[in-house]
Amino acid sequence: MKAVLPPPPSMLFGTLFEAMQRARLFADSKTFADAVPRRAVRDILADWHTDPPRDTAALKVFVAANFELPPERDDLPPGREPLADHIVGLWSRLTQPPVAARTGGSALAVDHRHVVPGGRFRELYYWDSYFTMLGLARSGRQDLVEDMIAAFGDLLDRFGHIPNGTRSYYLSRSHPPVFYLMAGLSQDRSSAARRRRLEWMRVEHRFWMTGEQGLAPGGTHRRVVRLADGSLLNRYWDDRAVPRDESWREDVALADASPARDPGQLWRDLRAGAESGWDFSSRWLDDPADLGSIRTTRLLPIDLNSLLHGLESAIAEAAAALGETALAGEFTARAVARADAIDRYLWNDAHGFYAEHDLATGEATDRLTAAAAFALFCGIASPRHAERTAAALARLVRPGGLLTTAVHSDQQWDAPNGWAPLQWIAIEGLRRYGFDRGAAEIAERWIAMVEATYRETGMLFEKYDVERCRGGGGGEYPAVTGFGWTNGVTLALLDRDRTSSGRVRSVLFG
Repeated sequence: MKAVLPPPPSMLFGTLFEAMQRARLFADSKTFADAVPRRAVRDILADWHTDPPRDTAALKVFVAANFELPPERDDLPPGREPLADHIVGLWSRLTQPPVAARTGGSALAVDHRHVVPGGRFRELYYWDSYFTMLGLARSGRQDLVEDMIAAFGDLLDRFGHIPNGTRSYYLSRSHPPVFYLMAGLSQDRSSAARRRRLEWMRVEHRFWMTGEQGLAPGGTHRRVVRLADGSLLNRYWDDRAVPRDESWREDVALADASPARDPGQLWRDLRAGAESGWDFSSRWLDDPADLGSIRTTRLLPIDLNSLLHGLESAIAEAAAALGETALAGEFTARAVARADAIDRYLWNDAHGFYAEHDLATGEATDRLTAAAAFALFCGIASPRHAERTAAALARLVRPGGLLTTAVHSDQQWDAPNGWAPLQWIAIEGLRRYGFDRGAAEIAERWIAMVEATYRETGMLFEKYDVERCRGGGGGEYPAVTGFGWTNGVTLALLDRDRTSSGRVRSVLFG
């Protein structure tokens, strides 16, 4: 039985939460969302309604008396040892013991040790963790890999899905579905463990496909879309249409500045963008210069549908290995049908790459993004489509690695930024189809940039400016250091692809 979802702070504290966010007592909206009440919530609210603070000074006193506040930043000290040694040493600093939920707080219980990204991200995050685990596995920390797989399995058991992160305000959405990739890192080959992982993958699949039964052609339900020909594909979504607790001020301000948009739909599209992990990118915007033009829920993404194809294939393979032939056949058919739909709806033949299907136009968009590499990573592309996609991705290569998109905007998932998970997806996808030189090009450039930046600053960043080869910028919060997935991907690439000179060759994918 799924657990009752605990209310997020905005629901729990109501007008108190809103007043706190509007007062801007903290630079980061997330700070108060992560606060823990010092006494019973009902008593705090009773005092709030009986004698509310009359000015900002009184509000500060009220908050200090009634809440334990987290630090606004948790940056780690700079390192001076060699990069790989520094990353291995960071695991102990980023590893958290099991977490117990506290009454009135937003933190969800996590019953196993786990690694957090770092900085303002003090909790367990879903898709981030797979890329972190790549480095853990190469650091001799298989114990942590197994613990984190179990932690995510527990979340599936309790909530029926893996939330964006382990906070109550993340429960209404998930993240790119990479649990099957995590499960593939397990070294527990016992029959019981394999069956447990298979069931967890099936739980995740049911979450993403909720509403498929009885859905008419052209219909949508939460994360599922049935196309006119009956094909099923998926979109990012969020089950709530209100401002995000962790970015409440920003979401309210954007709605105020976007009078033509229905606020609820705007907020749902923002939340769906957060579920994508690409929060935010011109990929989701009608106007790359206007976040208020976001319409994530009207796009069928190539990365999401590629990963769901991977999940369906993994379920089929695991079921076959356990002798469950009927289940294996069902999910093999699902994977084949999804691959056909991806080729039909998410391939832009005029431009030669995979992209989002726009429900408004009925066509794949013409915006090239690093997400196109997911079709290679998941093995969906035909040889011809793979060759054209590889050539298209070459246009995104810069001195420090692969750009996220070619669009320069104020959004962090746009140029000039590059992100560790997308480097890994592109490198592995290119290798899968034999484009080894293109894969090596990206890997060498990324490693050289991360090493040079580390020598200069002693830090690893959440994102990088791959044009100027330095820490990245843009987005809703200052640059964060730590950093889980950068550590994991960089260590995995160092383990496999380190060169003695770090030289960069000319770009040639072939």
